[in-house]
Amino acid sequence: MVGRQPPEELLSYPCLHEFKAFGPAADAAFQEAVFQAVNRVAAVSRDALRTRLSSGGRYQCITVLVRLEDSAQLKGIYAILRDVEGLRYLL
Repeated sequence: MVGRQPPEELLSYPCLHEFKAFGPAADAAFQEAVFQAVNRVAAVSRDALRTRLSSGGRYQCITVLVRLEDSAQLKGIYAILRDVEGLRYLL
């Protein structure tokens, strides 16, 4: 059986990566918190954000496209996003 590689080793850097954070619907503070969290590790513009509501309308998904230079940025962004208030799910 072949050993599993950690996700950060499956990427070739630099690369573009999408982070998806799910939180409460129609909560502008959640969207801003996700944006600010990502910006603490890697500079992104507001154009890098996309928002969509879940089919039931209870949650929103904030997608942020980030250019990663190394695995430390990947790990750092995931760590900071886990602390965003209102976060329900993170991809």
